[in-house]
Amino acid sequence: MGQMNPRQRQAVRHLDGPLLVLAGAGSGKTRVITQKIAYLIQECGISPKHIAAVTFTNKAAREMKERVGQLLKGRESHGLKVSTFHTMGLNIIRSELKVLGYKSGFTIFDAQDGATLIKELLRRDYGDDGGIVEQAQWQISKWKSGLIGPEEAQVAAADDATLNAIAQLYSQYQRALKAYNAVDFDDLIPLPPRLLQDNAEAREKWQNRIRYLLVDEYQDTNSSQYQ
Repeated sequence: MGQMNPRQRQAVRHLDGPLLVLAGAGSGKTRVITQKIAYLIQECGISPKHIAAVTFTNKAAREMKERVGQLLKGRESHGLKVSTFHTMGLNIIRSELKVLGYKSGFTIFDAQDGATLIKELLRRDYGDDGGIVEQAQWQISKWKSGLIGPEEAQVAAADDATLNAIAQLYSQYQRALKAYNAVDFDDLIPLPPRLLQDNAEAREKWQNRIRYLLVDEYQDTNSSQYQ
């Protein structure tokens, strides 16, 4: 920590309760996170398996892992979780498949898979897709990012005919995904917080498993990532 200023060192050593670090681009926020990980492991004796760090891109996650690797020795980082939000969500879902009602070997639908399913549902119910596949997929993704489920979406869209139709499609889409034993990419973030809010046993397990959660570029998080 020799090259860090006093405020950065204070952030690294902070242990009690949440801490928000505000600073401009290029000011060393990510370095504070990597130094804090090393501090928790080397100085505080925290097991790396109880530490998780999340960021937005695979590239950023790889760079953070490399920086942490330069600070730690040998197997000191064994069990440390550094990933994107989506990867962390996927790991939680995989660990809680039965609780969430999925079977082993579940599938993740990408954007193209999701569009194909939406088109099939529209054609089944209306005879054609009405040219709204792209709009419907965008709107469903937006609702998921805002932690708005199908029922809430139908209430919110009650006064708009097109949105109301998409909200009903949203419900059918989620049921179809479940029937396929699948989630889509947008489910990877909102599903875990919903599980942890509703299931006390799962919540306690993950609270005990992840004692320290560090978030890079926190200011860019949306509602579901924040949860």
